[in-house]
Amino acid sequence: MELAILHDLVWAVGAALLGSILFSLIGLISGTTETATVAPVTLLVVLMGVPPVAVFCFCMGAVVAKHVTHSVPTALLGVPGDTMAVPLIEHAAAMRHLGVPHIALQKMISGGVLGALLSVPISVGFAVLLAPYADFVRSWAGVLFTVMAIVIAYTSKGKWSSVLLLIPLSFFFQGLNKIAIAGTGNGVTLCFFLGIATGPMFVDLVAALSPMAKPAVSRKTPQEFRLAPELKNWAGFFPNPLKILTRKQKLYTLWICLASAPLFTFSTLGITITTGEIISSRVKGYYERLTTCLAVMNASTESTYMAEILVPLIAFGLPITPIAMGVAFPLFNAPPVYTLKPAMHNLHTMLSAGQFFAYGLLSVAIAAAISYPLTMNYAHQASAWIMRKISQEAVLTMFAGLIVVASYYEAGLIGVAITASVGIVGGALNKYFGVNIGVQFMSIYASSWIMPKLFGIK
Repeated sequence: MELAILHDLVWAVGAALLGSILFSLIGLISGTTETATVAPVTLLVVLMGVPPVAVFCFCMGAVVAKHVTHSVPTALLGVPGDTMAVPLIEHAAAMRHLGVPHIALQKMISGGVLGALLSVPISVGFAVLLAPYADFVRSWAGVLFTVMAIVIAYTSKGKWSSVLLLIPLSFFFQGLNKIAIAGTGNGVTLCFFLGIATGPMFVDLVAALSPMAKPAVSRKTPQEFRLAPELKNWAGFFPNPLKILTRKQKLYTLWICLASAPLFTFSTLGITITTGEIISSRVKGYYERLTTCLAVMNASTESTYMAEILVPLIAFGLPITPIAMGVAFPLFNAPPVYTLKPAMHNLHTMLSAGQFFAYGLLSVAIAAAISYPLTMNYAHQASAWIMRKISQEAVLTMFAGLIVVASYYEAGLIGVAITASVGIVGGALNKYFGVNIGVQFMSIYASSWIMPKLFGIK
């Protein structure tokens, strides 16, 4: 028993370290979204056959570390590190205009780290409360996925267009799945997932080949950034996030972490924006309002993100949230290692709530211990080096190669073609119609209920 625990602990620490170090670096590169980077690498880790605790710790460590370091381009360069940082851009820009971007960065990542640490026990506790209803949820999974798809579609930028497009998307995904079955004897899941994850990037690449669309995605001159200076206002190498935040900011962070668990089915971006609006209406004083918004909004992003992974994973084993259907999808379904059908066999059935709590907290702590002090101490130097030496295109090409390998692994050349088809369609719907990644992921599972129930097609 003790040897088994030690075995799992060694794997957990090693995986969390690997994910934290790797994605601390990747997070500094703007435009590298979690769905297009963390998810494919987590999928690779799953397919390599590492123990379940290592898969979980790798994903958790990678997400937290990337969220810490993606604050650097957001605060210092005025460029969103990824889509999760978009709501913070306005407040970060205001802080740069005041000449204190380093304070913006400190508040953002301190709130984020504190939010991630608090959200683990809160999310696990809420998931345990929901666990007795798991069988009921699973029995109505098709209806639940359809309802959630409609809700997420309506709350997306596309509104009613996203809702209406759920029917064509159902035909599209089920049709491609039938093609895969006809060609290989098996349906596909990973190809859908990978195509949706890389859709926005893929559609830009295709647009660059078109004489009509190329001007919209091309630049005639290199993009210039003016890197703001940084100032260190703490002693030692390891700053204490509790000392960076004021008492009011810590209290608001606790409240948003408590609220994020029950709101686990809602959009992370939506909750972050709403949090900013609430804080802005309650805090007096321009500077205090900006710093509090940055700290609490980033904490909201982290806590909601953690809740959207942990609650459905622990309570139901089904990916019923936008984040679970995106970044964390390999934790739920990564055939042939993890499956949802015909029998559920994933981290939900392999790990206990106590293990999720212990290893989740361990992963967040390791990620914070690596990314937080490095970002606080070396954000300026790291940003300058990344902007001068690292090609964003080269990094994205590396992940594109990984996606081709994973698609071929599942269904050969047919899988690669399906991934490309989903990428083009999904990317175009995302970019031009506001049908975001969460809507597309939900429509995959909603389609398995919509097609037989509404159209009699099995």
